[in-house]
Amino acid sequence: MAGIYIHIPFCKQACTYCDFHFSVNTKSKTDLINAIIKEIDLRKNYLANSTIETIYFGGGTPSILSTSELEMILNKLRKECNVVSNAEITIECNPDDLTKQKLSELKQLGFNRLSIGLQSFNEEELKWMNRAHNARESLDSVRLTQDAGFKNITIDLIYGSKFQDQNSWQKTLETVLSLNVQHISAYNLTIEAKTKLGVNHQKGIEPSINDELSADQFKMMVAVLESNGFIQYEISNFGKPDFFSKHNSNYWLGSHYLGLGPSAHSYNGISRQWNVSSNSAYISHLNKSEKYFEEEILTDKEKHNEYILTRLRTIWGCDRNEIEQKFGRNVLNHFDEIVNKYKNYFIANKNVITLNLEGKLRADFLASEFFE
Repeated sequence: MAGIYIHIPFCKQACTYCDFHFSVNTKSKTDLINAIIKEIDLRKNYLANSTIETIYFGGGTPSILSTSELEMILNKLRKECNVVSNAEITIECNPDDLTKQKLSELKQLGFNRLSIGLQSFNEEELKWMNRAHNARESLDSVRLTQDAGFKNITIDLIYGSKFQDQNSWQKTLETVLSLNVQHISAYNLTIEAKTKLGVNHQKGIEPSINDELSADQFKMMVAVLESNGFIQYEISNFGKPDFFSKHNSNYWLGSHYLGLGPSAHSYNGISRQWNVSSNSAYISHLNKSEKYFEEEILTDKEKHNEYILTRLRTIWGCDRNEIEQKFGRNVLNHFDEIVNKYKNYFIANKNVITLNLEGKLRADFLASEFFE
């Protein structure tokens, strides 16, 4: 089982907090799509003819592409790769891109999972984020998607900003529940250095993140969503039963994947590759048959650290038997020492170790303690 990720690096405008690779200049869109088509030819054997069960269009804003442009990429993938007939095919969308006609066309192309970037229902906060939609469009886009027949919808939210307190966050969660979606991804706002938010924070224009408030909002979110039938299967992801993201779950469970497009990453169990984070360089290198990615062969130490980093965040946790089998008795002994040292943050279910609620708030620190 394997997946394919396609990075579409275009956005209508730059969000204040986002440090993903993207461009607001879409003049190279046709050239970039042609380059992705070429990359499929070059990389189609990377996963060694594995069955492809998930395809994920991320970005950037993939919904900025026309239906014909998306169709070109999908047709090429279906022709060159072993894509199963019932594959989970996801596209990230902004609310302002979704119309009745667009949704109908996406459904005809085979997209069966939509990830809609709502982020907030607060008008002032959306303007501060420099989002291209308003709160009304957030609500309308979800209902329009449901009316179009999509039954696997996820929405993105951001918490921890200066616009939010516990009362407003409670109202946000109530609004989310009223939308009747199957999946929610919610991320704590972070300040990244090269973003507008990061620059303004450095200048003293924007305040630091209130970690205590963020922690309280996280705990409230977990309690509210779990009491309403959602399962927190990864720290930032909540799904109704049978509606976990298969694509992202495969990342956390160590499955192999191919990444296409500028800045996309690939992993096949032996090596990790990452494409150049420049639209012009990506297009140029592919057109000239030049190398457009970097590669590293993973050591056992790196494989162990990645196993801990990804699995510890999930409902599936770290399996002691698996750690010993893959990495040896000494590594397991070190793992057990750390679990015992921070035992107040873990849950032990036979040989599987997962984080409790307080542990989830310290996930990155705890993972680093396990690293070799």
